[in-house]
Amino acid sequence: MWLGEAMVANICLNATDPGIGLAMSADHATQKCYMADTGLLVTQAFADRPYIENDLYKAVLFDRLSINEGMIIENIVAQMLRRNGHKLYFYARYDKTHRENHMEVDFLITENKKISPIEVKSGRYRTHSSLDKFRAKFSSRIARPYILHTKDVQVKDGIVHLPVYMAMFL
Repeated sequence: MWLGEAMVANICLNATDPGIGLAMSADHATQKCYMADTGLLVTQAFADRPYIENDLYKAVLFDRLSINEGMIIENIVAQMLRRNGHKLYFYARYDKTHRENHMEVDFLITENKKISPIEVKSGRYRTHSSLDKFRAKFSSRIARPYILHTKDVQVKDGIVHLPVYMAMFL
């Protein structure tokens, strides 16, 4: 919490019963921590590698590094949502006995007295099973589901797919 208050990190809390009052069901014991500055995250992530600064950024831009792009893109989205005034919430449910009941939705925001789940995808993805399970379970509470990805805008199966850079408009 100190890192969040110092604006070094963006804290994302698990909303265990997602609804319009996300803070009311926030589990402070289950949280994700994103760096407040994605550029600093990338710099720190590769501080131990023998890259000259410009070579590192060129390698990232031209997709020549084998890195967890999902982590970086999720951090970018968290930074944009916080910049737009959203407090960060996610939904996670883990069932030890029935793995098919696992689900994790990256972010939740409120829109018009309902919630909108946001899934962040990097690269090529084929499924969004957690988002589908979430939509089925909380259908009456959902305004509009989003997938932020690296492709063009489209609406498919009731889900709005947006390029990552458009997170700033949410």
